[in-house]
Amino acid sequence: MSPAHPPHEGAAPAVPTWDPVPVLLLLALALVAYTAAARRARRAPRGWNGLRTASFTLGVVLLAAALLLPLAHTAHDPRVHMLQHLLIGMYAPLALVMAAPLTLTLRTLPPTRRRPVARVLRSRPLHVLGHPVSALLLDTGGLYLVHLTPVHAATQTHPAVHALVHLHYLAAGYLFAWSIAGPDPAPRRPGMATRLTVLLLAIAAHSFLAKLLYAHPHTWPPGAAHTALAEEAAQWMYYGGDLAELLLVVALFTVWYRRRARTSRPLVERGARAYPGAMFQRH
Repeated sequence: MSPAHPPHEGAAPAVPTWDPVPVLLLLALALVAYTAAARRARRAPRGWNGLRTASFTLGVVLLAAALLLPLAHTAHDPRVHMLQHLLIGMYAPLALVMAAPLTLTLRTLPPTRRRPVARVLRSRPLHVLGHPVSALLLDTGGLYLVHLTPVHAATQTHPAVHALVHLHYLAAGYLFAWSIAGPDPAPRRPGMATRLTVLLLAIAAHSFLAKLLYAHPHTWPPGAAHTALAEEAAQWMYYGGDLAELLLVVALFTVWYRRRARTSRPLVERGARAYPGAMFQRH
């Protein structure tokens, strides 16, 4: 990564530009690995849903688009940063989570290699880190830290800070989506009421931050280049965040419904076998 042209005196600080090619190659390798594993899983008796593969592909495409955005727009446009935040921290993580990469990994690994993964899933550190409240603090709390402190201004002048903030957006966004609605196994995951409550808190906190940035475009983020486009960027954060969180709500209820259907099906089948005529009796 190398900084962009140094800003003139009085001009807005330049957003650091960095070579996206290595990251794009890494994303391409991840997509190839996932596709190969999905093809292998489809040959197994349980198969693999092609929608999962499509979801993973979408997540990779969204990440690639976010990386290429600064190359296609002016470096001083705050809307670019906001769109990157939405793609890297909300939309791409949800698409990747719904692809169930951990489930695919467990299905394609040999039994001896599944045990270490299972031990990690049952470990207390992951249980604490993957709790919806912890994920909320890391995800939404990270947004407050970036936008209400000089961290945002530092991302515009220090390439390493810029990259670390985006990495945090991706990791925290993935952790939050997984803790709320991930189809992958998560031992000791809290119940539906807890997850829905945390999700509603996240929606409220995200909306409040967007309104704060919109109401005070010349104050927050401190030290950043404040332009006429700052209010529009805050609007993008408000409406784009609402849409992403609505999709997460849909994902939460979809996963909950499917799991409930899977757990209730064996009970119905056992009842039908025990009382074969009961299914056709008139009540």
